[in-house]
Amino acid sequence: MTVANIRPIRRSDLVTVIDIQVGGSLHPDAEDPTKVDAYWRGVDETRRAGGDVFVAEVEQEVVGFYQLLVFRHFQHAGSLCAEVESVHVRASDRGRGIGSAMMAHATEEATQRNCYRLQLTSNNVRDDAHRFYLSNGFTQSHQGFKKALS
Repeated sequence: MTVANIRPIRRSDLVTVIDIQVGGSLHPDAEDPTKVDAYWRGVDETRRAGGDVFVAEVEQEVVGFYQLLVFRHFQHAGSLCAEVESVHVRASDRGRGIGSAMMAHATEEATQRNCYRLQLTSNNVRDDAHRFYLSNGFTQSHQGFKKALS
C-alpha cells in the first residue's frame, strides 16, 4: 500500500475523519458527529498553537488521520516538544502501511518545527498499537496517567 498523500485536514474532510475516529475509538459514544463546528474549532486551536491535524489519503480518499500538538516544555531550556494524538486508520485499511507513513510524517513535521522530542500515549488495552509504535521507533519509556474532569 502506498499512501499517496499526507496533508493538513480540510473542513470538507471532517465527516470522514469523525467517522474514522468513531470506528477506532474505545469510547465511540464520546464523539458527536453532528458537532462539526466544534471539531473544526479544535483544528483551528491546534494550528494556532503550532500543530495541525493531518489526513492520509490513498487514491484521493481519506483513510486515516492524526493530530500533532506542539508545546513548549519548561525542561530542556524551554524547548519545543511534539505529541501525537488521535491516531486512527480506517479499520478496513489497517495493516497496509498507512499508520507507519503517518508516524514517519509526524516525525518529519516535529523535526521541521524544531521539536526535541516526539511523544505519545496509548491506552493500556491497545496491545496491537503498542507493538505498532515500538516497530516505528518509539520506546516505551514512561507510564502515563490521566484524570477525567468531566
